[in-house]
Amino acid sequence: MRDIRVSDITMREAAASKALSLSFKEKLEIVKILDRIGVAAIEVEGIESSKVDSLRIKSIASLVKNSTLAVPVKMDDESIEAVWSAAKGAQRVRLQVEAAVSPSTMEYIQCKKADALIDDAARAVAKCAKLTDDVEFVAIDATRTDVAYLAKVIEAVTRAGAKTVTVCDAAGSMLPEEFAQFIGDLFKAAPQLAGIDLGISCCNNLNMADACAVAGVMAGASLVKATSYPMGVVALDNVARILAAKSDTLDAQCHVRVTELKRAMNQVARLCCEDRSKAAQFTGSVSEAVEGVVLTAGDDQDTVMQYVERLGYSLSDEDAAAVFEAFKKIAANKERVGATELDAIVASAALQVPPTYILEGYVINAGLSFKATSHISLRKDGEVIEAVSLGDGPIDSSFKSIESVVGKHYELDDFRIQAVTEGREAMGESIVKLIADGKVYSGRGISTDIVESSIRAYINALNKIAYEEQN
Repeated sequence: MRDIRVSDITMREAAASKALSLSFKEKLEIVKILDRIGVAAIEVEGIESSKVDSLRIKSIASLVKNSTLAVPVKMDDESIEAVWSAAKGAQRVRLQVEAAVSPSTMEYIQCKKADALIDDAARAVAKCAKLTDDVEFVAIDATRTDVAYLAKVIEAVTRAGAKTVTVCDAAGSMLPEEFAQFIGDLFKAAPQLAGIDLGISCCNNLNMADACAVAGVMAGASLVKATSYPMGVVALDNVARILAAKSDTLDAQCHVRVTELKRAMNQVARLCCEDRSKAAQFTGSVSEAVEGVVLTAGDDQDTVMQYVERLGYSLSDEDAAAVFEAFKKIAANKERVGATELDAIVASAALQVPPTYILEGYVINAGLSFKATSHISLRKDGEVIEAVSLGDGPIDSSFKSIESVVGKHYELDDFRIQAVTEGREAMGESIVKLIADGKVYSGRGISTDIVESSIRAYINALNKIAYEEQN
């Protein structure tokens, strides 16, 4: 029985279409969900802006444990080296060389003639193959090119080291029978495909993408690209269920855990919902799952994590411990913690970069007749560093103390405080934006005390700066 691998392209499709803007935190959460349900590969965007995109890829690479992290490269040495440097922290890395191969797109997108494109693609694949043995060549708009020419491209890139070749039906104009015939003709024209994996990518312009993907598998394809949120291509949940239900007929099996698909897709949909900023925080099945949540300081970590999962999060052991620690600090000052507050705790305490600076403690003195004084203690590399500073108010003096500990001054781009809940025991959320080397780094902090939430937000942003400087 053949193994059919599913490669999730949600984040790449979202970036390409510009229809959906995912935050850094949302991308990390989607990666965790996909890695848990057994997709063979998780595809992310490549590097356009070196520092920002490198940090994103490095952060994702540290989270992917079961799947392969697939990242596209441009056909030049600098791009290949930069992508590899950012992605190599993952347990399994696939470098993807892409080229538009149809006459209508080749010169427009690649700005190359047919023969030059073959040479450049083979050279880029060979460069990638020196770094990793998992190299994929992606033939964009393959269904609108001559099969004989496509066979020449496949021969060149497989000889250079490509272990996977993916053909894309970018036009989405084929019926399932036509797509199956195309795959069959390609196997005959390019015998090299018999020794590697053939991937397929289908657009849904005729609402036939899922059917074409199944037809392609029946014709011999062993990898299907799909999204976990509707984006006009093959749907992950549909194709995985079809492959599972018809494994005997297809003589093929898919290792996506279909029993977890519904829950996983609901979690992804919540993260991807285009109206999430305008809608209520908990909608649909999520609101039903968390309605009436009341936690207290007496609840243990297992109980808190059960509700965190019902909110749609899947946390690592490290993040779970961080969330519970933050929960205990909040619950110690409140009679109860509700769903909205718990969600804010998760967003603030989990899914962050590894901390360089950890808040050990603080003492604030402020009054009408004298300047505010802040005594801040931070831990770095096991060493506790302290500083005392004066300022125009407790928050200003606290920020100055943190700067004294770090030994650097960062320009404050934005500072906001907002209530997460109402009432005398309301939780406050602070957002701090710092500028370093022309870039803005945002940090969030929550607490029932606005000074503490502000300190934690500053440290959160500071840790992002330190992480990028160290990597």
